[in-house]
Amino acid sequence: MPPRRKLSDLDRGRAIGWLQDGVAARQVTQRIAVAPSVIIRLKQRFQATGRVRERQRSGRPRVTTQREDRFIQRQAMQQRLATANNIRQRLQATTNTVVSGQTILNRLHNFGLRARRPVRGTTLTANHRAARRAWCTQHVRWQRQQWAQVLFTDDSRFCLEPADGRIRVWRRRGERFAEGAVLE
Repeated sequence: MPPRRKLSDLDRGRAIGWLQDGVAARQVTQRIAVAPSVIIRLKQRFQATGRVRERQRSGRPRVTTQREDRFIQRQAMQQRLATANNIRQRLQATTNTVVSGQTILNRLHNFGLRARRPVRGTTLTANHRAARRAWCTQHVRWQRQQWAQVLFTDDSRFCLEPADGRIRVWRRRGERFAEGAVLE
């Protein structure tokens, strides 16, 4: 495996410390397992500027600000069924920032949000509803002492209409059953 050509901030600091302690550049490259040119450039940059951090690189500027990124995340978390284009339209209406749907997807992915199929609650049929209504009418006059003897073990979610299979919800890993991520 060829030696690395980039260093973390910690490794840069360690390398400069060793160089200042009199360790040869070749030994530093062996200790950190980087190419010799990396250590030579680091040493020259440190002598010229007194800094070990990398310079900020030029690149394409971000279209959205941090505040707009938080707005995008908040919209996806509050309305989990919203599509990326719906969120894009809300962002444009609110902040007059024009972005693509792909930019919205990228920002949501940066926050760990993915569009996933929702968990569906069980659909209640007419027979289920009739049985539940009958049970309720039988127990409508129960007192607190009677209810205190009952242990409810069924906390199932139910939906009144079957879900369309193409709906997606925004959620993070581990939020499968989070409130709002279950389609009812």
